[in-house]
Amino acid sequence: MSKWVLLLGGSTGHGAATAKKLASEGYGVIAFHFDRGEAKKVAIETIEEVKHISKNRCHYFNINAASEKTIDEYIPKIKEITSGESLKLLLHSIAFGTTTNFFGDKPVTQRQMDMTVHVMGNSLLYWTQNLYSGGLLSKGSRIIGLTSEGNYLALEGYGPVSVAKVAMEAIIRQIGWELGSEGITANSVQAGVTPTRALTKITENWEHWVENTKKRNPMNRTTEPEDVANVISLLLLPEADFINCSIVYCDGGESRSGTI
Repeated sequence: MSKWVLLLGGSTGHGAATAKKLASEGYGVIAFHFDRGEAKKVAIETIEEVKHISKNRCHYFNINAASEKTIDEYIPKIKEITSGESLKLLLHSIAFGTTTNFFGDKPVTQRQMDMTVHVMGNSLLYWTQNLYSGGLLSKGSRIIGLTSEGNYLALEGYGPVSVAKVAMEAIIRQIGWELGSEGITANSVQAGVTPTRALTKITENWEHWVENTKKRNPMNRTTEPEDVANVISLLLLPEADFINCSIVYCDGGESRSGTI
């Protein structure tokens, strides 16, 4: 079994929790993040913790993972780190895009829309294509992307991200369909509303979202990054080999309990 995982977005939120969880289970962690300013301080704390948990068996790169140049430059480095061994997991956990409406005072521009869909959706395809052609994905490898309830609900300021999430889900289904015969599976994990830094970027009203979520969630709380990390860990088990082209819900039943 491969003992290396690749996280696109591994310094905060779901990605950070997953890095810590999988490091504690013996996986080596390769992660990309793109943090500046105050966010960089949080990233450094995460990296130090993952280093400690993994006994220095981790590699973090602070660079734009959605860049074609990054993919071309770093795949040989990833192959060197794993000694050519295939990855157990490619996780797409990049939370960077434009949060605005399609109409109004600041309607989304084509440039903003294209960037959001590429970074939060299409980039997963290009990483998967290059890892596959480079021999870094094989039987037992998992492709997982993080999605949200906004993939089918219209929400204030969430339009561009919603389009990106839907694109990513379609990409994941197609990857699983094309590579499933080789034992490579692809699935989305849909998290509930989670009080992370990414949520504060979506809406200024994020505290209201959190309180409303607690009321409507059957388990009377919001989703935590650790919940998502636990689900991802489960999906890496051999018992999950036949889960493919699916959306796995990790929200305590929130998405079946009314609207925000």
